[in-house]
Amino acid sequence: MLQPYVKKILEAPVYDIAVETPLDHATFLSERLRNSILIKREDLQPVFSFKIRGAYNRVVQLTKAEQQRGVIAASAGNHAQGLALAAQRLGIKAVIVMPQTTPEIKVKAVKSRGADVILHGDAFDQALAYSMQLVEKHGYVYIHPYDDIDTIAGQGTIGMEILRQHSGPIDAIFVPVGGGGLIAGIAAYVKYLRPETQIIGVEYEESACLKAALEAGERVVLPQVGIFADGVAVAQIGQETFEVCKHYVDEVITVTADEICAAIKDIYDDTRSITEPAGALGIAGIKKYVERKQINGQTLLAIDSGANVNFDRLRYISERAELGERREAIIAVTIPEKPGSFKTFCQTLGKRNITEFNYRYYDNKQAHIFVGVQTKPDTDTKEQLVQQLQDAGYPVVDLSDNEMAKLHIRHMVGGHAEAVKDEVVYRFEFPERPGALLNFLNKLGQRWNISMFHYRNHGAAYGRVVVGLQVPSNDREKVPAFLTDIGYHYWEESENPAYQLFLSNQ
Repeated sequence: MLQPYVKKILEAPVYDIAVETPLDHATFLSERLRNSILIKREDLQPVFSFKIRGAYNRVVQLTKAEQQRGVIAASAGNHAQGLALAAQRLGIKAVIVMPQTTPEIKVKAVKSRGADVILHGDAFDQALAYSMQLVEKHGYVYIHPYDDIDTIAGQGTIGMEILRQHSGPIDAIFVPVGGGGLIAGIAAYVKYLRPETQIIGVEYEESACLKAALEAGERVVLPQVGIFADGVAVAQIGQETFEVCKHYVDEVITVTADEICAAIKDIYDDTRSITEPAGALGIAGIKKYVERKQINGQTLLAIDSGANVNFDRLRYISERAELGERREAIIAVTIPEKPGSFKTFCQTLGKRNITEFNYRYYDNKQAHIFVGVQTKPDTDTKEQLVQQLQDAGYPVVDLSDNEMAKLHIRHMVGGHAEAVKDEVVYRFEFPERPGALLNFLNKLGQRWNISMFHYRNHGAAYGRVVVGLQVPSNDREKVPAFLTDIGYHYWEESENPAYQLFLSNQ
């Protein structure tokens, strides 16, 4: 099965346009993890992503007649840039359909490489459907971002480079997974020549389509896909890629958004480069793998797949990195409402550094505080902190893994509105573009009174809000159907402990 892939990889003319990227030794991370950590720097490609390899290898295989028809793809990011540059180099017309939520920096990057950009729809699925209409109308050749043997072979040249650059044993290669083109290409080449090397896929936990397919024994469609790691936000693994993965991928690891943010910081510390969330999956996977297996002295390699990250997202990434590294705990603590209680609480914390402190009077007996405290993963853990506070008589709620607390509550601790009755709370994600917030409010309408609202722009393709609605008890059963009709992802948070402690009046 692998031989045809290996032949195509060896014959792929990707170096007409791509570069052989270096294999960097991550000194700081290697010392910390007690293993030799290597990073394959695909962020150094001309389009700052590995995607140029597969896009060029697919386009260069087109017949003259196909080239004259022009090429098209739906993409919000790296594939768009890779295809635009490949088509420009070969003198082929390229059309890229991008969601209207695509950040302006990516739109400009595609246009600068000579492609025509059409903005359509709020999400990738809508852009894809429209691109298919244009294929029917104009006869363009659709260039798939991952589910094509020539695209897979182009990405597989990374595996060829790795084995040429590192002659010694490699215990495991950790590969980011979206649609599967990258891991299928690398697995095909590496497993053919070094079957003892483990190929481990790493997925964002909210878009783990390969893990779901392997567990089911067939390709499945995820009902919902998280958009934090937008470069791998794929609902279903590719058909061609799955045929390779189900035989030659040894394991799939899933990681959280906080763990990805911590990995971005790790890569920065070692290389002084900033990767996009999808590009840091490999390092996040290595850290989880090492912790789980308690290994040392091995050679572990991560693919840094790209660096197309919006500058505005860095504030969010920095904010969450400490949580992902378990160097900060976010907790809610109830303290007595009396003079000196805050000082006593700080004395209980000892010499730990307080990173954040929000205080709100509750009644004449107690107050709730939302506090961030620096911890140390090995010597002064979050669990030790919580236990110490509980031993001192403080009621404590750990909010370190509470998404609503981290996204919203920490920025809006304000107390309990006495006049608010019948409040229910929902958290939403909606497509982010100029006018998006107003559009969201228009869709929400005036059926129920909005009693609370918090919105933060994170420089991403999706905005995040938390909304309080005053809904009489006899109307409660109507809310889910109403919100589903709006069409945005949502979660009910009425029983969330962070809301109950700091904002609820019920």
